[in-house]
Amino acid sequence: MTAETDHDLTREPVAAHEPSPRSGSIALVLLVAAGLVAVAVGLMTLGRAQAQPYILGILAVLAMVGLFNLFAFAAGIIRFVDRNLDDPVMGRIADHAFDGLAVTDPRGHVVYSNAAYLTLTGAAGPQDVRPVERVFIGNPDVSEAVFRLLKAAREGKRQQEEVRISGNDGSQGRWLRMRVRPLGTGKRETRYAVWSIADITRDRERQEDVFQELQHAIEYLDHAPCGFFSVNPAGELAYVNATLANWLDYDLAEIGSGGLKLTDIVSGDGASLLTAIVSVPGEVKTEVFDIDLRMRTGKTMPVRLYHKLAFGADGAPGPSRTLVISRARDERSDPDRAAEVRFMRFFDHTPMAIATVDRGGNVVRANARYAKLGQALGLDSTSKSIFRAVNSRDRHLLIAAINQAAEGQADVAPVEVALEGTRERWGQFFVTPVDAAENDAEVAIVHMLETTERRALENQINQSQKMETVGQLAGGIAHDFNNVLSAIMMANDFLLNAHKPTDPSFQDIMQIKQNATRAATLVRQLLAFSRRQTLRPQVLDLGDALSDLAMLLRRLIGEKVKHETIHGRDLWPVKVDVSQFEQVIVNLAVNARDAMPDGGKLIIRTANVTTEEAARLAYKGMPAADYVRIEVADTGTGIPADIRDKIFEPFFSTKEVGKGTGLGLSTVYGIVKQTGGFIYVDSEPGQGTSFQIFLPRHHAEPEVQVEQPAPVVGASNGAAKDAGPAADAKPRTDLTGQGTILLVEDEEGLRALNARGLRSRGYTVVEAENGVEALEVLEEQSGGIDLVVSDVVMPEMDGPTLLKAMREKNPDIKFIFVSGYAEDAFEKSLPEGQQFDFLPKPFTLSQLVAAVKETMAKAG
Repeated sequence: MTAETDHDLTREPVAAHEPSPRSGSIALVLLVAAGLVAVAVGLMTLGRAQAQPYILGILAVLAMVGLFNLFAFAAGIIRFVDRNLDDPVMGRIADHAFDGLAVTDPRGHVVYSNAAYLTLTGAAGPQDVRPVERVFIGNPDVSEAVFRLLKAAREGKRQQEEVRISGNDGSQGRWLRMRVRPLGTGKRETRYAVWSIADITRDRERQEDVFQELQHAIEYLDHAPCGFFSVNPAGELAYVNATLANWLDYDLAEIGSGGLKLTDIVSGDGASLLTAIVSVPGEVKTEVFDIDLRMRTGKTMPVRLYHKLAFGADGAPGPSRTLVISRARDERSDPDRAAEVRFMRFFDHTPMAIATVDRGGNVVRANARYAKLGQALGLDSTSKSIFRAVNSRDRHLLIAAINQAAEGQADVAPVEVALEGTRERWGQFFVTPVDAAENDAEVAIVHMLETTERRALENQINQSQKMETVGQLAGGIAHDFNNVLSAIMMANDFLLNAHKPTDPSFQDIMQIKQNATRAATLVRQLLAFSRRQTLRPQVLDLGDALSDLAMLLRRLIGEKVKHETIHGRDLWPVKVDVSQFEQVIVNLAVNARDAMPDGGKLIIRTANVTTEEAARLAYKGMPAADYVRIEVADTGTGIPADIRDKIFEPFFSTKEVGKGTGLGLSTVYGIVKQTGGFIYVDSEPGQGTSFQIFLPRHHAEPEVQVEQPAPVVGASNGAAKDAGPAADAKPRTDLTGQGTILLVEDEEGLRALNARGLRSRGYTVVEAENGVEALEVLEEQSGGIDLVVSDVVMPEMDGPTLLKAMREKNPDIKFIFVSGYAEDAFEKSLPEGQQFDFLPKPFTLSQLVAAVKETMAKAG
């Protein structure tokens, strides 16, 4: 350690660019020591008395020097410095650096600066050195940057700024790069800041020269007589030159901001050609395409593209370099080129996928629609085989067709096969042979037309026609059965009246009645499926209706199945027949219970479905409108895919013999359809089943303001009491009556039984076989007819025609129609305002007599 003097750091800065000379050396120390030894030896030669004053004087001088050094060291005038820090090599590196360096203390005073700093800041000498903020104070171009640097210096952070200093004499000025950082990481060192200033004017000039050259190159490219664009792997246009933008009538600023994609400027499916290039890792490919570009106005222009694409080591494509040559002029100047352009337009814009293939099925050339099909099917971009577009189970059909074409067979039958992909798609392939003399590489031309939508529509139409046909058959059978059952039930009532309960045959008669009632229920289900039953629709809140059904459903499904109803909020009203709607829910709940023999969960959800939501659901056959959805879901065994389309057919059942009629879901289907709604099923084996019912939202009619105080039997247009075949008429104390009834029925046996039953209750009955005979009887009857009970479907003249004819002669005549069909099937053919009552077949004697007495009792 050596001691040397220095200025106080807190008062005056030290110009470190003039290094302090070292004041001490080992020779001087040895010389001083030798002198002191020589003096001591000389004094020893003197006597003690003579040497004492001299010794005291020397000690006094040494004491004064030591005391002075102690005070100087305490005041900081003298300090001890590590000799390693006083390394001349390190000092000269900082002193003679090209960048200006300066160190400031916490108060902002410069404690060190090198020669470059003095030069860059314009200081005349070490005494004139100033900190950065004082050098550039008052310069508006630099003040903000200096402020940010000072802020970073106070916070002990690093900061860099580049500023331009204007020349005082009007010169271009200089560019300076200013940096600031803490002196070190210690607590005391972070309070000192190291500033550096570098003149980067030359670097900036070189950058500006390069930028100018780039601007010139871009200008040349922009105004070239051909178009140019670059598209990134995401399909976005990264660059378009001015020529191409002008052709397409686009603004360059819009394209440069990433507002356009390749599909925006390429007409049709042409973009698929550019994105379907087979990738080869590490290679650069250039393909030529003749396509149409689409202008902003929607018009097209024919162009030829030279599309260059480089692939990385992993096969990923990079940005393209694409040269665009307009072929619009060729159409006017060169007929051959014009013909070529027309052909390419036809080739690329045809709705069929076209490709030429070799013997191995590899695609040699293809149009844009084929390229788009390959992308839609998710084919591997490294494969060119056309067989990859076909599902493996049908691939042999296309292979055989191409082999036939390769052998020169002229007429190759088209093949329809399933396409490859995640969803079911179908395509029809037409294979045409190519003359081998023209091109040995191409053996066949393959045209492919996707038939997915056509097959789906055909299946839908076939299913709809099948259901309609079955419905018509079921309705016709139900009508005939109703006549037979009416006769059986009427005769059975006569037998019950003639036999007492103690009679041995009474139980057999009751068995006949029970089976007839069961048969009537089956017929009613057939009518529900064929949508020919009589409905009594009324405005209903589904939430209240399902709540009322909760107790019944719990008893039906048992304790093993957990039932939960989730009500939607603010459900819209619907207009349905309450009893029929309950039958729908009950049937679905019973089926769900049977699908969960070991227990499970039955969930019923309701919700509103807006028109927009219905459009997004895209159920087949259901138009976009407002609906109320009822979902009945279970956690049962599910429905296999092969029978899912058959579940709504009548008499189709997967249950064991004796455990179901197969009419439950067909009844549900018919009721929902007749109500104007839709029903769909979603099920997977082992995943449960969900039935989605959509009922149309009911909009209240504002003109209807007054409601009838009480229901009237036999209301306008046949709105009569709904008496089901299995239900008995209301108990009455007296079902006898008086009056003349004209009974019109083409079934002789049924007519005789009905007439017998009415006569047994005191009525006078006149019979007629059809409408023509009934009109003759009406004219012959001198006492008049009080009531007409007529079948609807009869030969020569049906019931509605008979009603109109009789009302012309007697407007007040009362009418009851009986039929196995629903009253909706015939009431539309009647004039508006006609009043009649309706009794659906089959019916019992008590139901017939009750309906007659009620109608007779009404005011004429």
